[in-house]
Amino acid sequence: MKIENVRLAFGNRVRELRKNAGFTQEELADAAELDRSYVGSVERGERNLSIENVCRLANAIGVSPAEFFSWWRDTP
Repeated sequence: MKIENVRLAFGNRVRELRKNAGFTQEELADAAELDRSYVGSVERGERNLSIENVCRLANAIGVSPAEFFSWWRDTP
């Protein structure tokens, strides 16, 4: 899988979990102590996140960091 596709799949998963948790991008950004535009760029697959920011987002949503990668199991 191309790196761009990995970032996009990850971003889609962040968006899915964020919406399931009832957060707007701005609310998630505030909870994770990140900038709203950064969260938007993550969801669009434009960012290559550090493990620290993966953990910030996961903690803010209330899931384990591994939950962000559950899509990977189904990838050929």
